[in-house]
Amino acid sequence: MKKIIFCLLLMMPLSVMAQKFGYMNYANVLKEMPEYAQVQEQLAVLKAKYNAEQERTEVEFNKKYSEFLDGQRDFPQNILLKRQKELQDLCEKGVQFRAECDQLLKNAEEELMTPVTSKLNIALGEIGNEMALEYIINIEGKEFLYIGPNGIDITGAVKAKLGLTAAE
Repeated sequence: MKKIIFCLLLMMPLSVMAQKFGYMNYANVLKEMPEYAQVQEQLAVLKAKYNAEQERTEVEFNKKYSEFLDGQRDFPQNILLKRQKELQDLCEKGVQFRAECDQLLKNAEEELMTPVTSKLNIALGEIGNEMALEYIINIEGKEFLYIGPNGIDITGAVKAKLGLTAAE
């Protein structure tokens, strides 16, 4: 009896390895979703606004710098130092503003993409349950050099679930 149980325990990993799994390229499907395109448009508008403000401050800095260069020979020492300090402050504020813009854009992208990725993840869960898959692999990064015969390409099913194409 003990030998039978021991043999069953040894064979268990083999049965786990024979389970079905799905695979797909997550990024490719995500980029085909209309919501993804909408997010990218919203981000482009936001980025354009930030870029316009950055350009405005850059023009202002360049104007003040040009004025400084033109008049630096005629300025008394205290005015020269004051103008240098103003230019330094403008430069630091510009760098700080760029960093804040980058962070704000990153946060906006995460916030806007959350419902899109959530929708895709829900579809993946439903496909996994419908097809009785044990797990789904994202082949996006090409880390998988070989996918065995138990693997099922679920890309078509996921696209159909999301309404992107007809079921294959």
